Amino acid sequence: METGDGVPVGGRVSAKIQQLVNTLKRPKRPPLREFFVDDFEELLEVQQPDPNQPKAEGAQMLAMRGEQLGVVTNWPLSLEAALQRWGTISPKAPCLTTMDTNGKPLYILTYGKLWTRSMKVAYNILHKLGSKQEPMLRPGDRVALVFPNNDPAAFMVAFYGCLLAEVVPVPIEVPLTRKDAGSQQIGFLLGSCGVTVALTSDACHKGLPKSPTGEIPQFKGWPKLLWFVTESKHLSKPPRDWFPHIKDANNETAYIEYKTCKDGSVLGVTVMRIALLTHCQALTQSCGYTEAETIVNVLDFKKDVGLWHGILTSVMNMMHVISIPYSLMKVNPLSWIQKVCQYKAKVACVKSRDMHWALVAHRDQRDINLSSLRMLVVADGANPWSVSSCDAFLNVFQSKGLKPEVICPCASSPEALTVAIRRPTDDSNQPPGRGVLSMQGLSHGVIRVDSEEKLSVLTLQDVGTVMPGALMCVVRPDGVPQLCKTDEIGELCVGSIATGTSYYGLSGMTKNTFEVFPMNSVGALISEYPFTRTGLLGFVGPGGLCFIAGKMDGLMVVGGRRHNADDIVATALAVEPMKFVYRGRIAVFSISVLHDERIVVVAEQRPDSTEEDSFQWMSRVLQAIDGIHQVGVYCLALVPSNTLPKTPLGGIHLSESKQLFLEGSLHPCNVLMCPHTCVTNLPKPRQKQPEIGPASVMVGNLVSGKRIAQASGRDLGQMEDNDQARKFLFLSEVLQWRAQTTPEHVLYTLLNCRGTIASSLTCVQLHKRAEKIATMLAERGHLQDGDHVALVYPPGIDLIAAFYGCLYAGCVPITVRPPHPQNIATTLPTVKMIVEVSRSACMMTTAVICKLLRSKEASAAVDVRSWPPVLDTDDLPKKKPPLLYKPSNPDTLAYLDFSVSTTGMLAGVKMSHTATSAFCRSIKLQCELYPSREVAICLDPYCGLGFVLWCLCSVYSGHQSILIPPSELEVNPALWLLAVSQYKVRDTFCSYSVMELCTKGLGLQTESLKSRGLDLSRVRTCVVVAEERPRIALTQSFSKLFKDLGLHPRAVSTSFGCRVNLAVCLQGTSGPDPTTVYVDMRILPGVRIIIANPETKGPLGDSHLGEIWVCSGHNASGYFTVYGDEALQSDHFTSRLSFGDTQTIWARTGYLGFLRRTELTDASGERHDALYVVGALDEAMELRGMRYHPIDIETSVIRTHKSITECAVFTWTNLLVVVVELDGSEQEALDLVPLVTNVVLEEHYLIVGVVVVVDIGVIPINSRGEKQRMHLRDGFLADQLDPIYVAYNM
Repeated sequence: METGDGVPVGGRVSAKIQQLVNTLKRPKRPPLREFFVDDFEELLEVQQPDPNQPKAEGAQMLAMRGEQLGVVTNWPLSLEAALQRWGTISPKAPCLTTMDTNGKPLYILTYGKLWTRSMKVAYNILHKLGSKQEPMLRPGDRVALVFPNNDPAAFMVAFYGCLLAEVVPVPIEVPLTRKDAGSQQIGFLLGSCGVTVALTSDACHKGLPKSPTGEIPQFKGWPKLLWFVTESKHLSKPPRDWFPHIKDANNETAYIEYKTCKDGSVLGVTVMRIALLTHCQALTQSCGYTEAETIVNVLDFKKDVGLWHGILTSVMNMMHVISIPYSLMKVNPLSWIQKVCQYKAKVACVKSRDMHWALVAHRDQRDINLSSLRMLVVADGANPWSVSSCDAFLNVFQSKGLKPEVICPCASSPEALTVAIRRPTDDSNQPPGRGVLSMQGLSHGVIRVDSEEKLSVLTLQDVGTVMPGALMCVVRPDGVPQLCKTDEIGELCVGSIATGTSYYGLSGMTKNTFEVFPMNSVGALISEYPFTRTGLLGFVGPGGLCFIAGKMDGLMVVGGRRHNADDIVATALAVEPMKFVYRGRIAVFSISVLHDERIVVVAEQRPDSTEEDSFQWMSRVLQAIDGIHQVGVYCLALVPSNTLPKTPLGGIHLSESKQLFLEGSLHPCNVLMCPHTCVTNLPKPRQKQPEIGPASVMVGNLVSGKRIAQASGRDLGQMEDNDQARKFLFLSEVLQWRAQTTPEHVLYTLLNCRGTIASSLTCVQLHKRAEKIATMLAERGHLQDGDHVALVYPPGIDLIAAFYGCLYAGCVPITVRPPHPQNIATTLPTVKMIVEVSRSACMMTTAVICKLLRSKEASAAVDVRSWPPVLDTDDLPKKKPPLLYKPSNPDTLAYLDFSVSTTGMLAGVKMSHTATSAFCRSIKLQCELYPSREVAICLDPYCGLGFVLWCLCSVYSGHQSILIPPSELEVNPALWLLAVSQYKVRDTFCSYSVMELCTKGLGLQTESLKSRGLDLSRVRTCVVVAEERPRIALTQSFSKLFKDLGLHPRAVSTSFGCRVNLAVCLQGTSGPDPTTVYVDMRILPGVRIIIANPETKGPLGDSHLGEIWVCSGHNASGYFTVYGDEALQSDHFTSRLSFGDTQTIWARTGYLGFLRRTELTDASGERHDALYVVGALDEAMELRGMRYHPIDIETSVIRTHKSITECAVFTWTNLLVVVVELDGSEQEALDLVPLVTNVVLEEHYLIVGVVVVVDIGVIPINSRGEKQRMHLRDGFLADQLDPIYVAYNM
């Protein structure tokens, strides 16, 4: 893999870089910005530092030096030399006792056995792998050690075998499954260390997953390994003359300890043989270890304190280790205490949780006596919650012989090994060091002593003094390693032989960590030797005692203040811990949202906790964290017990948990988001300003010298064309003329779901059918001129005939979508409403629907007695009418167009005969339609442009319309495209819902469609008919998907219409390329457009956002309402500008948009004016002084998670409500809440108030495929959505 400029990079891109790349790919804001004339970019509030915040005032600290190392002289010269000494002079001395899960001794490994078996392992790995000429392993090679936690003996033999063979052991965890949390990262470590051999035990080898052939599969991300079992019975005996080469400790690598970083990646810390030996000597000296002491070890023996005390230092001193496996601790948390008594152990190595669980399990057992203990090493003594465990433990067990001075907390890190340890003293009068520090001070990085009465303090215990032979200093955590002041918190650095030397194979990171040269305030180095960063934050107190306040890995910087993840865990646990959180399992991490870190707390709840418990606990935790740390929690999530990813010893795998949270696959059972309190860096709300400038949201006055934003289509009057239909004023006359001149010419062809012709109409057939319907209206309906007739038909030919029948009879038709037979209860009331509002004197329909209107279900839904007369056109009279009606005035009503707008309003507009003819002529010219053409139409024929194309255009222009009812596509999604291909159609029209059906339903079938001969290369225009902002993403994915089937990328375009003008724009034949941002619409011939300020009604300049106003011959002539709301009428249909051209009468579309002059030229050689539609004014949401369009927010939300299929947003009492449809299991519902909140904050600077997760199909969509957000809002407020989950963000 190579980068852009040809630099080879590793196959594994770091997570951070990948994140950056992804961020760059994603448009951060709605991309419309490039067109706006915007005077300023909103700036996020930058957190100003508090002038009163505490600052460090102390003197500069001095480096602390530990006591001199090596007071004792007879120390061995290397660890292998120690093993050889004890193995030969005290072979019977016990080295390690292992336990079974009942706490019975399982096996005792003596020093003699350890010595002989390690030699055997060393001989076999050097001589029995590969061939004599080509051995697989040579000294210095790395080898993986894979041993389970209950088999320290096998591990110890293998470890010392490696030391004797001079190969480098890399102890790792046993991979339990192929997808173990973090196992893949360990695989990367093995690969980068060049490991080819893994040593393991018999039992472990048997337990690994295997393929049917018995092979151990390659784990994900792991290199190919040879698995080698180290049990003695499988190995050859070394020849008598073979002996391992035992050298003095030198600078070669002894072993590599793995370390998991904050982001989940795994590094290998290399430890040299001299460091290993020096570290053992320093521990021996500080802990006062002597020969044959007994030590109980509960810790993981493969790394860290458990390895250093229980495997390495113990052998140097010939001590006896009693190893307690984790599995025994789970069954019996008191087992380690019982072993201390049983073996009269002098030393025990434990963690705080071992003390905690022992306390919980302790029931005043009689036989406990801890007086033999001279040292209790607390491995995580540096943790903030360790103090309370130590105190509580001492409190209970002091009566059982435990002496206070025995408790010895220590601080350690994989890089610096043991950093500090409290020494065991015989003097019980010397109390340990305590620091009670102000949390607020700590968050600013300074030390301020406080009183213990307060809640907002952190009590720290000292972790003893610097190690023998080491130098310690504290440096600033970021930037140059400058020494801290005495009252400042910084990162501890250690200068000593006894530390790690590098991260294996990573020279850059090694330099930053293991080769640090601290300097004083004047920039001088404090030592010529390098120091190692420990990753621990703290300070050195009085008397040289070290205090640790946190880890660099757990540091979260929120609003410029530092908080420690461990402290927040401790606070959350302090809120009634035992009652609620399952086994104290809490994960705290930060995520970056809107340029700051935000704190996320995830806790496992006990299986028996109720909803009530969880909310009580959650609100208490939020209060506690806010009160104690003065920081808000962005998200608090509860998950079922045992569901957070685990580390091998049962802890929480933090980076995996964070990863799951960010991917939306954590599956919480409760979520509380508090963005309102946490996010304090939002831009200030905009104030509306009277003067010019986009800050006024809409600019009402003109900037001098700016082009006024106006544009128009070609002028209808000057276009010379041989349009015969122009002679007629009325469509009914055009039909009669066509029936006489071209009687057999086919105007309409209707296809069924199989793609075959269901029926067709020639000019004369349509004319005769219309005549019969007119007769029926006169005779059976007894209708007068101008009566209104509701046409309730499925999409088809009957509808067309009924429409012209009405015109012939002088009636005014209203097309109404028929009720859905499967859903009468919700669809029939709409039909009833339109029939009533339109004042229809009668209804015409088919026999099937007649029956439906009279059915039992219908009478349950509406009052069927109040229907007007219903005429069944399947039963027509035979005779034709005596005389066809001829209207006298072309300005009278031709038809009514009723539709439900996106805001859920039912609006009917009046279309006069003049407007209808002008409309048809405009479309004919734009699309170049004439009788020899064929046009495929897959639209609902009930309103707007869909109705005009289905019923009117063919009669006017004479072309043949191939009609495809959209409902048929549900049965056969390929129907429309196959018809377009089969009839070699050049122009086709569809709706967004049709396009979506094709994109979703045919996504995987393009190859099979190609083989069926589907060819779209003849398509010149494919227009989506809509009354909304163009859905770019959908049209683009449609174009991309069908490009292979010959669809030209420029063919797909969008029309735009609204209630006052059913088609303002329509992509014709010769359009310039659609731009990337918002579709550039082609304005229809005879249409003029201007952009006006909706409030002041002043004209606006080019590229300014305002309301689109139209003036055209085919504007509707007004709303048809029963009540006649005259004010609304005149405002929408007959508006005038407040200045400039105040004469022209405009219709207001109610849509926001802008005009922009482009570099392209149109047919007339003029520069082309592009119209961009942004969204409906009614839908626009005013939030924080800015206008937002729901579709922008919805687009962002749909992108965030694969399970979100649809989204709709609306406002409710100033809160933004986001409703998402979930396509997945219900346990995913709560994953969506944080993701939705994050994306809207990041991309729109808005805080989501409520997230509602619902089932698929809950968001109502009208017949044109537009979301009915207001209906949804009503349903939400009336509590009718039956949501899966509702999250109220606090």
